[in-house]
Amino acid sequence: MTDRNVERASKLDTATLSDALDRHGLNGQCYKIKPRSSDFRMTGRAWTLKYGPAGTPPGTVGDYIDDVAPGSVIVLDNGGRDNVTVWGDILTEIAHSKGIAGTVIDGINRDVALCLQLGYPVYSRESWMRTGKDRVQVEATQIPVSIGDVRVCPGDLMRGDADGVVVIPKEQEELVLSSAEEIQTAEDAIRESVRGGLNLREAREKHRYHQLQTRKASK
Repeated sequence: MTDRNVERASKLDTATLSDALDRHGLNGQCYKIKPRSSDFRMTGRAWTLKYGPAGTPPGTVGDYIDDVAPGSVIVLDNGGRDNVTVWGDILTEIAHSKGIAGTVIDGINRDVALCLQLGYPVYSRESWMRTGKDRVQVEATQIPVSIGDVRVCPGDLMRGDADGVVVIPKEQEELVLSSAEEIQTAEDAIRESVRGGLNLREAREKHRYHQLQTRKASK
């Protein structure tokens, strides 16, 4: 079954969605979460997982992949740790073959070469080679997590491009998507007006650009 709002989000860039989130006072911009390639694009519903320090004996770090449905975005909260990885080439290959939309990590990954080769979107803070095995373990899956200072719940709408990742809370996605589409239409019209001879100030006034950017008051 087609997810209409995933399709709508896939046609919008993260900058436009960020403006729409700001318009409604929503925090959805994942701070310092970056694509491993500027060519990566990703849209889907969040499948979440939280890591914690490894116990004795240590728990697993990666068998969850079998439970993730195609089209999902895997969202891994590793607490921003930059000294151990929680994603590498085996997970990239399996996720790619299953048709998973992408992976977002509050932390780091390794084996960047394969995700670039396959075109599988990975978004993280950085990359490094040191394994998380016996250093971190899965605490829970499908719970609210934190990615780049943003709360992500299972099923939230995720969109990634060259500028990073935004999260649209499921309860507000219709509101945010409608505003983002309105902003995109106005920006396209401004470009056309400038190409037609108007200066930028005139084009923005004509298409009420500044009103579109204004934060809406809560009801």
